[in-house]
Amino acid sequence: MNKITVSAPGKLMLLGEHAVVYNRPCLVTAVDQRMMATLELLDSLDFELEAEDVKVIGYKKRLYELGVGDIPKGAKFVEIALKNISEKYPLKSGIKITTKSEFSSQFGFGSSSASTVCVVKAMSETLNLNLSNKEIFDFSFKTVLDIQGKGSGFDVAAAVYGGTLYFVTGGKIIEPLNIKSLPLIVGYSGIKADTVTLINKVKESFVGRENRLEEIYNAMTMLVDEAKTAFLDEDLAKVGELMNKDQVLLKELGVSIDKLDKMIDVSIRVGAYGAKLSGAGGGDCMIALSPENRKQAVIDGINSVGEIINVRTNAEGVRVEL
Repeated sequence: MNKITVSAPGKLMLLGEHAVVYNRPCLVTAVDQRMMATLELLDSLDFELEAEDVKVIGYKKRLYELGVGDIPKGAKFVEIALKNISEKYPLKSGIKITTKSEFSSQFGFGSSSASTVCVVKAMSETLNLNLSNKEIFDFSFKTVLDIQGKGSGFDVAAAVYGGTLYFVTGGKIIEPLNIKSLPLIVGYSGIKADTVTLINKVKESFVGRENRLEEIYNAMTMLVDEAKTAFLDEDLAKVGELMNKDQVLLKELGVSIDKLDKMIDVSIRVGAYGAKLSGAGGGDCMIALSPENRKQAVIDGINSVGEIINVRTNAEGVRVEL
């Protein structure tokens, strides 16, 4: 197979952010805005990358230089993923990869993880490796850790498996949940946040109060487990109540901001079951769960403060497009 196109979804965290970095569970869902990667075999022993969305154009180096030297930020995840695969399965020909994103990287939907998963899946197909979903996860998660040094892997799991997942740090548990409907409303604060910076900020702000931090993470674990049951029982009112409790804990961690608080407060005021920030906080997105008859009021409320992002949840995982 000389040319293949693969796509993977972005993600939205439902409950359990921050705690999931420390061996706790979370609930995450895949969203229908996707990352595309087209992989072509070359006659020369070169690696080429075209990734216009992240301003990487005409990037080229020899295969033996993978992972070496100054790598542009927009090329890191693709290049290190390719390096990790090639170390186990040596490449006999050059590779050209072209990526295209359906979603803006500013939304914190996990574009880096989605592009990594695309590359690993495309290489598996091209080299006839027949990697399982767990093997694709492991290669991709290793890539994220190689670059960031920190991470839980939930965004990688969402890109690989799709749907809605119960996930424990590092992929210790990756459990797809059979959820038919997940009518989330997603709002964007207009502020881009950096996950690793926020993880470190939380840790630093609880120096000397580590016991309280453990209590918060343990409380989040209980909320995740209760929400998993409520989702499977289709008890959305209960899920909303648990989301509200989770947001109180996230505010205590210090990761909510005024803009997110306003979007969350207006959602609940006009009739949402519950609302909370989604992801690391400091900006990025919030989510609201609403009865159908209050949905438009919630959308209008969020739009009055921030910006609605139209995405569908529970999306399909990584797949070959052509």
